[in-house]
Amino acid sequence: MERPVIVALLLMGLIIGTGVGSSYARARRGWTDYQTARKTVPGARRAAWLLIKVVTTKIGVIALLLVGAVAYAAADSDQPATDPSPAPSVSPTTTRVAR
Repeated sequence: MERPVIVALLLMGLIIGTGVGSSYARARRGWTDYQTARKTVPGARRAAWLLIKVVTTKIGVIALLLVGAVAYAAADSDQPATDPSPAPSVSPTTTRVAR
């Protein structure tokens, strides 16, 4: 074989080997990332449900308070308003003191 043919084959082997090696490294990295993500999904799912439970509880408490406030306001509106003017004061009586 001639020297230029060997150099060309070596060069082609390096180019193809680099492409295959980088593809293999990318595939391994992707598989490792996939395994890591798969292991964290149950914990993340539990955390998401816990957050949904907390938010739902807060919304329920706020809704109950609003319903109670509306019911209280509706029950109070049937009674006539009282006048907040002060009541007449009682004048002091004179008492005799024995001497």
